[in-house]
Amino acid sequence: MHEYAFLIILFPLLGFLFNGLLGRFIKSEKLVGAIGSAAVGLSFLVGAGIFIELLGYDPEARSFMVPIFDWISTGSFHVQIAYQVDPLSLLMVLIVTGVGFLIHVYSIGYMHGDRGFWRFFTYLNLFIFAMLNLVLADNFLLMFLGWEGVGLCSYLLIGFWYDKKFPGVSITWTGDAGNKAFIVNRIGDFGFMLAMFLIFKEFGSLHFNTVFDAAQNYTPGYEPIFWITLLLFVGATGKSAQIPLFVWLPDAMAGPTPVSALIHAATMVTAGVYMVARCSVLFALSPDTMIIIAVIGALTAIVAASIGLVQNDIKKVLAYSTVSQLGYMFMAMGVGAFAVGIFHVMTHAFFKACLFLGSGSVIHAMHEEQDIRHMGGLKRVMPITYWTFLISSFAIAGFPPLSGFFSKDEILWRSFADGSLLLWLIGATAALFTAFYMFRMVSLTFEGKPRWGPDKHPHESPSTMTIPLIILAGLAAVGGFVGMPAFITEHNPFESWLAPVLDPAARILALPAHHETGLEIGLMLISVVVAIVGWYMGRTIYTRRFDIADRFVQSYRWLYSLLLNKYYVDEAYHTAIVDPVVKGSEKFLWLTFDVGVIDGIVNGSAKMTRALADVLKRIQTGVVQNYAAIIFFGILCILGLLFLG
Repeated sequence: MHEYAFLIILFPLLGFLFNGLLGRFIKSEKLVGAIGSAAVGLSFLVGAGIFIELLGYDPEARSFMVPIFDWISTGSFHVQIAYQVDPLSLLMVLIVTGVGFLIHVYSIGYMHGDRGFWRFFTYLNLFIFAMLNLVLADNFLLMFLGWEGVGLCSYLLIGFWYDKKFPGVSITWTGDAGNKAFIVNRIGDFGFMLAMFLIFKEFGSLHFNTVFDAAQNYTPGYEPIFWITLLLFVGATGKSAQIPLFVWLPDAMAGPTPVSALIHAATMVTAGVYMVARCSVLFALSPDTMIIIAVIGALTAIVAASIGLVQNDIKKVLAYSTVSQLGYMFMAMGVGAFAVGIFHVMTHAFFKACLFLGSGSVIHAMHEEQDIRHMGGLKRVMPITYWTFLISSFAIAGFPPLSGFFSKDEILWRSFADGSLLLWLIGATAALFTAFYMFRMVSLTFEGKPRWGPDKHPHESPSTMTIPLIILAGLAAVGGFVGMPAFITEHNPFESWLAPVLDPAARILALPAHHETGLEIGLMLISVVVAIVGWYMGRTIYTRRFDIADRFVQSYRWLYSLLLNKYYVDEAYHTAIVDPVVKGSEKFLWLTFDVGVIDGIVNGSAKMTRALADVLKRIQTGVVQNYAAIIFFGILCILGLLFLG
């Protein structure tokens, strides 16, 4: 069945074309939503069928290339539109289409009545099409096409409500948030492009199999590989919102909530993590890049988690949570635990999609209110949203036996086993912050007495919104059992499934096969204690002891202000980069270069032409005898030249 892998790409493309061309003429929202959802659902079914087929093959035989057509062929450069079907790409397909399908169904209820309903589903299908090209591509150029495609679609979706106000440091309208995401991502994408140039220069090809097979013969520490991997990681910092390019992702909350769920849970922001895993052989050959990735990931995890402690916008809390969890994923990649990083991609897709869609359910019920300080008591009127949100909160906080516990604990353990005690401490602290801010948010949103005004009449969301929440909460609860640690089960199905793709990197890294079980169990118990402490503090302070929070704010107002204003990173970028560029463009590029040089050349050429015309027009007297005399004089000159010659 793998030869039909192209259908995975085709169905969302057809959905995009149908709704894009005919959606505005279709009066039925249900039909538009059903077509958009079915396009992604069919892709999921094809992916599931291929997954079942591959289970019947030996692990080393689970990789297929499905060519479509020759794309570019010039000189020694040849690139096809071709798709790589293997355990890693297929896993990402199931995550993207499975979670994406649930988000599409949810959007039917959430976007009901929106004047751009058909346009929204058109963009969603195009987004899924681009993301599937990214994860299924068998070469860097096709991956980059999908990479840029999701960047374009994020711009369209984040700025979907382009005529709405959005409070921000340097942005006023939601369209500005889309611009910010697009521009910041282009910075990272430039690094990706440079990496592709170096890859072709070094290996003479952009096809994954050709590059990775050749790379296995290289010695670790080879300098060109360092620059290739570093530039690839620069691309990942933009797409997956790592320091210093993480500033776009919180402002992406300006878009509709299903967009936040799609971008933050299973698609765009995980593209950088997937790319590192796909190129694991190259990264394994560059220990310096691995250290950089681990350090950046750890710093991103702790910085974003600390910002999330004091945010009051329900979606902003989840946004910084996403940035923090992405930091965990890169921390895993940096210590060589590629399979564990992808495992956290999967579990994060389940609980974070549920959390974002749950926040959308709350916002929908509260008539666009997003400040958790103006909520409270919602669990009585929104029981399904509350319980699904609570389960996913426990999952992201790392409570056993929910999915987030297994993936996050494995990252912390691998960091410690790699000899990085500091990374483990940072990760554990970020885990404490995560548990605290999640249950601060749960308490302020759902617990206590209602704090909304008489104009609010919250109620449970329709079934098109609650059914996806229930399914995602169930996956968040049990999804971690496929990747339980070795001391619980001798066979880890998740790592075994990815082994054919990731084993070459593991051989280069020569990671130890055995470890001390007692130590791992001890660290796991510490992780559980950390989660319980964070839960207890968050729930106690924000349900019964508000005075503790008030005293903290009064005593450490400078720290509270620092966190509330997100370390003033946006302001620093605006002062150091944006303002100088804008002012330089106005004062120099426009007034001096554009007006003075460009306009000067254009206007000067016009003046010269006019002056020359003023001279030449004097010979146009209109007297025939003068013209005859000039012609006669010209003939004499020509004859004279001929005689002299």
